[in-house]
Amino acid sequence: MIGSGPSGQKAAIAAAKLDRRVALVERPEMLGGVCLNTGTIPSKTMREAILYLTGLDQREMYGSSYRVKEEITIGDLMARTQHVVSRENDVVRSQLTRNRVTILPGLARFIEPHVLEVDRNEGLNRRVSAANIMIATGTNPARPASVAFDERTVLDSDGIIHLQRVPRSMVVAGAGVIGIEYASMFAALGTKVTVVEQRDRMLEFCDLEVVEALKYHLRDLAVTFRFGETVSAVEGHPEGAIAHLASGKKIPAETVLYSAGRQGMTEKLNLEAAGLSADSRGRIKVNDFFQTEVPHIYAVGDVIGFPALAATSMEQGRLAAHHACGEPVPTAHTIQPIGIYSIPEISFIGQTEDQLTQECVPFEVGISRYRELARGQIIGDSYGMLKLLVSPDTRKLLGVHVFGTGATELVHIGQAVMGCGGTIDYLVDAVFNYPTLAESYKVAALDATNKMREITRLSSDQSSPLSAT
Repeated sequence: MIGSGPSGQKAAIAAAKLDRRVALVERPEMLGGVCLNTGTIPSKTMREAILYLTGLDQREMYGSSYRVKEEITIGDLMARTQHVVSRENDVVRSQLTRNRVTILPGLARFIEPHVLEVDRNEGLNRRVSAANIMIATGTNPARPASVAFDERTVLDSDGIIHLQRVPRSMVVAGAGVIGIEYASMFAALGTKVTVVEQRDRMLEFCDLEVVEALKYHLRDLAVTFRFGETVSAVEGHPEGAIAHLASGKKIPAETVLYSAGRQGMTEKLNLEAAGLSADSRGRIKVNDFFQTEVPHIYAVGDVIGFPALAATSMEQGRLAAHHACGEPVPTAHTIQPIGIYSIPEISFIGQTEDQLTQECVPFEVGISRYRELARGQIIGDSYGMLKLLVSPDTRKLLGVHVFGTGATELVHIGQAVMGCGGTIDYLVDAVFNYPTLAESYKVAALDATNKMREITRLSSDQSSPLSAT
């Protein structure tokens, strides 16, 4: 395994469980990959610290000025982050060691299709060979030459956790998942955030109603959006930076976060020696079993592109390892949840209203709002919502969209129902603990059922004017 992120870890452990001799190559300081050291785990831990210290979730109860800590410093955020990263690093190392996975510190490059050279930065390179090799190197942030990154005021998404202080103002270039997550976090801290996005809307793959709700809340936190604009250049200055837009505008800020795309980390792998190549964004093409053009070489995780999520990468690693070891495996499940850890958070599975409309698939909508749930009142979340998209013919769930507290947890109830081929009737008849947010499934299911019942009643009413006509 080349790389120890979520896909590399799970692949290594899965192969070891199948009694294979497994080695994993990783830089000594990066065990756990970008996910653990600079990406998913640090950013989500920082989000949790921000929610707690700002008291943002409690202001519905205690007033808009409520805060747990008046002056929140980067040190406050990093203390929690470093603690979690350290503990998770120990967990990863323990799991690999317990399963007898050999960890080879260094950088790997192909010498031959079955042979790697591991550079240990000591002039003591080591060559290793294997029947199967798996590329799980992940990605790093794209860094265009027009942006003067200085690791202090002009940063990418991997470097944002190394800020020296909470900035008073920030420009976020790119309204993708990472950009929106960080924009919402710093806005919650009181930073004046401007988001620049070249497209006309953000998070295009999400439900439009949910995105509009998120946009409303971010604007309430004083976030400014500039859609249809592109950051053409960024220049750093001793006291901040200036973002130059293609339209001629200039936006000053203490910090600029450039978060417009990521690049597969394949440039140092010497892929040509293995008979492989990557596209312009460093991604490697694979088949349904994650095999590259060279059958004994697999690629998994962010390095193969969409969906590029830690959760999906883990499953890709496991499936690829089983296939490489000759174990029968299904292709990856097509219904996979998406989680966006903005403030408030978003999660969904299945199709959106726009997709179903474009495909001319009939559907009914059932909605539950947190403010109508006892649990929503208890936790002070009056804006959250859960939306079910239901087929009126089969009564099966076509999509589940959640916005608000616990969205990334709640979505899995819908995932289980969809994965098992269940219908909305299961949710109508199920008994949920009270008071819980999970109860929103029953409320939304009843809402959709009542709408479908009304259509049936009107359609069968022979005395109605429409029927008579």
